[in-house]
Amino acid sequence: ALPILFVAPMGEVGEILHEPRYTLLPGVKAWVKGVANVRGRLLPVMDLCGYFGLELSPLRKQRRVLVVDHQEVFAGLTVDEVFGMQHFPVDAFSEQLPPVEASIHPFIHGVFQREQPWLVFSPHALAAHQTFLDVAY
Repeated sequence: ALPILFVAPMGEVGEILHEPRYTLLPGVKAWVKGVANVRGRLLPVMDLCGYFGLELSPLRKQRRVLVVDHQEVFAGLTVDEVFGMQHFPVDAFSEQLPPVEASIHPFIHGVFQREQPWLVFSPHALAAHQTFLDVAY
């Protein structure tokens, strides 16, 4: 199966980190990886694939953490890989989504078509979602 490609609006990602060392937390859902100290701020680190019910790639070296700092939410989203800045022509955008997992759907605001579709993922929509905020068992 082809990997799912996401693009996030630049204004919704505070920074991109290499996967930091983190401390495990008791009594949290499996997709909550732990908490990391990033320049003196405690950053909860989440497995985005796990949250969506998918598997993270075992290739740790490529992994990155997208930092979302929006309203009351400060969190890191672990992803398989980051391809850097992507530029898409406006006319490549469509709101007609290809089939996507139900777990991902609420956070996708459209698609840019290239050789493969790039789903427009909103970290801010995720940060506002009740199931994402509900980390404890």
